[in-house]
Parts: sequence; structure tokens; C-alpha cells
Amino acid sequence: MYMKIPPGISTSFGDKRDYVLKLNKNLYGQKQAGRVWNQFLVNKLLKIGFEQSKVDECVFYRGSTIFIVYVDDGLVLDTNGNSLDGFVQELKDAELVVEDQGDPSDYVGVNISKDQYGYLDLTQRALIDSIIKDIGLQSSKRTRTTAAKSSEVLHAFADSTPFEESHDFNYRSAVGKLNYLAQTTRPDIAAATHMIAKYSHNPKKEHGDAIIHLVQYLKATRDIGLRFKPDPTKGFENYCDADFSGNWNRDYADIDPSTAKSRSGWIIYYAGCPITWASKLQTQVALSTTEAEYIALSQSLRDVIPIMELIKELKERNFPVLSTTPTVHCKTFEDNSGALELGILPKMRPRTKHINICYHHFREHVRKGLIDIQPISTELQTADILTKNLPQNLFVRHRKSMCGR
Repeated sequence: MYMKIPPGISTSFGDKRDYVLKLNKNLYGQKQAGRVWNQFLVNKLLKIGFEQSKVDECVFYRGSTIFIVYVDDGLVLDTNGNSLDGFVQELKDAELVVEDQGDPSDYVGVNISKDQYGYLDLTQRALIDSIIKDIGLQSSKRTRTTAAKSSEVLHAFADSTPFEESHDFNYRSAVGKLNYLAQTTRPDIAAATHMIAKYSHNPKKEHGDAIIHLVQYLKATRDIGLRFKPDPTKGFENYCDADFSGNWNRDYADIDPSTAKSRSGWIIYYAGCPITWASKLQTQVALSTTEAEYIALSQSLRDVIPIMELIKELKERNFPVLSTTPTVHCKTFEDNSGALELGILPKMRPRTKHINICYHHFREHVRKGLIDIQPISTELQTADILTKNLPQNLFVRHRKSMCGR
């Protein structure tokens, strides 16, 4: 890599504008810095006997030890606790500057604690308090029972008052913190947060009011996070759903074409514990409820299949993996009969032949029995909370299914 000669530096070879400097070492702040750091760390781990996972590049194995990397933070676990005694010293001997913080009680901003029954609670009270302070609601006593109004769908509100004239907090900063919270420990606010984030480029008064509503809900539920209560009788469970054209609004369709798009939502459990979830608009306009649901099904299984491969890799390395069957299976719960039939029976029909082949990628897994697609009633469809704003009773029911309370 090369760089221009910085101001104040001269060269004896002639005009410095005709020369560049060749870098012998990466400089902090470059676009390549993250990749260079990752390559440096991987090489060090390989030298001390670790093998990099073929499924997830951030997972490393050595005997009974698993090392998981998140940028410059790491978690190490071992089925034989004695194997960890000299691990930190090994890293130091490999010329890595590390700090041993013991059992994880706080990781990437998430507080991890065990209750009296040995179940894990993952919470982010400090982040929620920070958001409340940013919005200026520390002294407010008003709270909400849902993350968003079920009677309201956010749109562009082109003729409304600009956000800056009606509120005194930083919209984009609030969205950034809410996004991290929604993706880490609060799946119950994922849909509301994504709808708010969509208008970060030109927020209006209504969008600011939606943030206030969401933060008032967080203030009432600041102690809620994820509760991991493993159930050894369960394997993979993937709840996926779609809200067909739920954002449609005739008045704003000309300036906001995305109102015609449907929203996908899914949440994946392993051993009864939520491990990943998403709430996002579909990239193409679905022409029917069946198509919208099928696209959501396909999108969610793009997350499921790599995790299945990771669990398979763990089993091949003789790690004790909870599974109800010799082969890792995934139960995908779908509440639309058309999408259910389309996923199970590989038939091409006049009304479905236009669906891009990329959405059929999982059919071979279904044929082999690795993925079992099952029907479920709409009332029990947990992913419903990730596709739209729900009334209180339904919202709380699905939140308890995801967060444990």
C-alpha cells in the first residue's frame, strides 16, 4: 500500500509530489484496518494450535476448547475447565496483549447474570438508561405497554413539521442506540425500531413522537432482556412470518415506493432459547400473501442453515450438543397454507413461477428431511411481533415467548 507524503515531510530525491511512501505496517483508521487485525489474530491463534471453523470464521477449536472472537473481544469455553488455566498465558506468549476478566458478567455491553435456578439473564439496563437520558425522559412518569401504537403505521409525512423544529434530541444517535439494543437483547422492539430507522434521512415530528413512545415503553421494561432457560428436549425452532403490504398508503406511494413492500420477521430458537431474529422490509414487491410469506420463509432459512452446519461441526468434534435427533433438524413454523405447500411440494404454478429461484434454495434440505416445515396458528406465531405493531395483549404474549417475561 502507498500513501502521499504528508505535509511538512520533505524528500531528498526531488519534488515530493512525484513520490509516495510505501507502508510497511498498517495504519489505524484505514478501511483495511479491521481485516488486517483479523488476519493478525487468526495467524496467532493458528500458531498455538487452534483450527478455524469452516462455517463461522470467528469460531476457533482446539481439543475441548472453543474460542469465539468479536472484533477485539473474545469468549473462551471448555468442557474441561482445567484446560483454561494456561490459556491467557498462551495468548500473552504469542505476543497478544490480553486482559483476563474471568467469568463473563458483561460482554459487548450486555450484562450476563445467573438467577437462583441457574438460568442466564442477558440485559442492557445501562444502555436503556442512556437512551432515556438522551431523549430527556428521566423525570417523566409516563410509560407505555407496547413498543409502538398498533393503530398507527409510520410513513414519510412529507407535509409535516420537520423533526428538528419539534424535538430537541439527536434522532440518528437515538436510532443507533435503539438498533443495537434491538439486535442484542430486545427482539420485542425490533419492528418498531426498524420502522423508525427507515426515516433517519428526513425525520418528521411523527417519527420523533414514535421514538418517545418507544423509549417510554423501554422505561417501563428496562429490566427485561433475554432469559436463557435451555430445554434439552428441543432442537431448532424457526418462527417466520410476513405482513403482506402492511405499509401500503395511497397518499405516500408516489414519494415512498416502499409502502408497497411487505415486512418479513423471524426468530430462531435453539433448545428453547432465542439466538437470532430479524425484522426487515422485503427487497421486492410481493404480489400475494403466499409470496410474501414464502419470501420470509426463504430469508429466515438463510440464517438457519449455516447455524445447522455449525452445530453439525460441533457434533463432529465430539462437543456435547443438545439435539433430539441424530441429525440436526429445524422445525420451521409457517402460518400460511400457500407458502407451506410451496415450500414442501416443488411444483411450478402459473401464479408462483415468477418467484426468483433464489427463494427456493432450501428445498433440498426439506427433501432430505433436514428441515421440517410445519403449520402453526396465527395466534401462536411468535414472529408476528416482528412484522407489525400489535395490540397490547398479543404483544405481551409474544414478548414473553421471546424474552421469557
